[in-house]
Amino acid sequence: MKTNQNSNVIEENRFSKFLSIVERVGNKLPHPFILFFYLTIALVLISFVLSLFNAAVVHPSTAETVVVKSILSYEGIQFILLNTLTNFTSFAPLGLVLTIMLGVGLAEKVGLLETLMKSAIVSAPKKYLTFVVFFIGILGNVASDAAFVVIPPLAALMFLLVGRHPLAGLAVGLASTGIGFSANILIAGTDALLSGISTEVAKGYMEGIVVTPLDNWYFMSASTFVLALVGTIVTEKYVEPRLGVYKGEQSLENINTSPLEKRGLRNTLIATIIFIAIILVGVLIPNSPLLNEDGSILRSPFLSGIVPVIFAFFLTIGVVYGITTKKITSTADIPKVMTESVGSLSGYIVLIFMISQFIAYFNWTNIATYLAVNLASILNTLNMTNIFVIVLFVLLVAVLSLFILSGSALWALVAPVFIPVFMELGYHPAFIQLAYRIGESSTNMVTPLNPYFAIILSFMHVYDKKAGIGTLMSLMIPYTIVLGTVWVILMLIFGFFNLPIGPGIFMKM
Repeated sequence: MKTNQNSNVIEENRFSKFLSIVERVGNKLPHPFILFFYLTIALVLISFVLSLFNAAVVHPSTAETVVVKSILSYEGIQFILLNTLTNFTSFAPLGLVLTIMLGVGLAEKVGLLETLMKSAIVSAPKKYLTFVVFFIGILGNVASDAAFVVIPPLAALMFLLVGRHPLAGLAVGLASTGIGFSANILIAGTDALLSGISTEVAKGYMEGIVVTPLDNWYFMSASTFVLALVGTIVTEKYVEPRLGVYKGEQSLENINTSPLEKRGLRNTLIATIIFIAIILVGVLIPNSPLLNEDGSILRSPFLSGIVPVIFAFFLTIGVVYGITTKKITSTADIPKVMTESVGSLSGYIVLIFMISQFIAYFNWTNIATYLAVNLASILNTLNMTNIFVIVLFVLLVAVLSLFILSGSALWALVAPVFIPVFMELGYHPAFIQLAYRIGESSTNMVTPLNPYFAIILSFMHVYDKKAGIGTLMSLMIPYTIVLGTVWVILMLIFGFFNLPIGPGIFMKM
C-alpha cells in the first residue's frame, strides 16, 4: 500500500510539473492578438502549399469535390479586401458578448450580483458550493453560447466571496459550461439540432429510422450528475490546491447583507417573478410568435433568440435593484452604468478583430473540411466491430473539434461518413450521436480557436494580471482529461449493460 501511495505521489508530481511547464511555456507566447496574427500568416503559407499540390477531398454530405484554396490566389486576395470588415462585424460572439455584458454588467455594477452571491453564501452549505456551481454550469447550455459569458465570472465571484481562489471558481465555470456543454437534464436546442442531422443521414441508409431530441436524454441526464461530481473532485483535490492561496484584493469584510440590500433583493425577486410570468404567458398562448408554427418550443424563435431575453432579464433586475438601493437615481444613470460595464471589453474587441480574420480565412480555404475528411478516413479503414471502435471515434472527434468549432457543422461533416458505417455494424445512430457529443465537448476549452477564448482571458485578468494562455490551458487540461475519460467510461457502462440511452433507445438497433 505504501508503494502504491508513493507511486501515486510521483505520478501526481509529474503531472503537476507537466502543467507547470504548459503554463510557463504558454504564458511566454506572445499576446493573443500577435499570436493569431502569426497563425494567420502560417495559414496563408499552408493554404498556398496545399493548393500547389491540388489538395482536395470529396465532401461526405454533398459528394462534391472540395478543393483547398490559397489565400494568396487572385480569389483569395479579393476575399481579404472585400470581407475584412464583415469578418469582424458579423463575428457572432462579438455581438453576443457585448449584448450580454450590457445587461449582466449593469447588474454587476449596481451590486446585485455580489449581493446575491453573499446571500447565497450565508444561507447555503459552503461544502456543496463547487458541485452546485458545476451543476448549474452544465445546465447553462440551455442558453447556448451565452453561458460562456454569464456563468464563469459569476462562479469566480462566488468563490472569491467565500475566501476561495477566484480562478478556481472561473475554472469550474469554464469546465462546466464548455466541457459539459452537451450534457443536461433538460432537452436543449443541441438535442434538436443534432438529432435532425442524424435523422437525415440515417434515413438515407435505412428507411423509416428517426433520431428524436429525446434519444440521448437518459444518458445526458446521468452525465450531468456524474460530470458535476467528478468535476467537483478534480477542482477540490487538484486544481484549487495547485493554485494556492489567492493574494489579490478580497471584499470579505462585510459578508452580511444590509437592510437596503435585502429590500433590493426582495424587489428583484418580485421583478424576476413578473418577468418569468410574462415569458410563460408568451410561450403558452396559442400561435405565440415565440414558438414554432407547430406550437413546439424546440428550435423555436424563443430558444434561438435567447440572448436578447437574457439581456432583458438582467437589465430589468439590475435596474430594479439599482433604483431600490439608490445606485440608480435617474434614467441617465442607466446608460452611464452600462457604459462602465462594457468599458473593460475594449481589449476583447481589439483581439476579436484578429481572431475573426483568422477563423474566416481558415473556413474559406476549406482546410477544415480537408482535415476532417482525411482524419475520418483513417478511422474508417480500421475495420473494427466492437464498442472500442466507438472510443476511437470519440478521440477522433475530440481532435477535429480543436479545429472545427461549430458542433453542428462538425456533426454534419462526420455523420454522413460514420453513421452508415456504424449502422452496418448494428449500432443505433442515436448512440453514434451520443459518442460524437462526448468527443466534441471534451476539448472545447483547450483550443485557442474557441471564439470565447478572448473574453475568458479578460475574465482571468480581473484576478490575475499575469495570467495568459498557458494559465488557462493548465487549468483546463485536468478537466479535459478526467471528465473526458469518465464520460467515455460512462458510455461503455451504458453499452456493456445495455442500458437505455433514451426512451426505448439502446446501443444496438
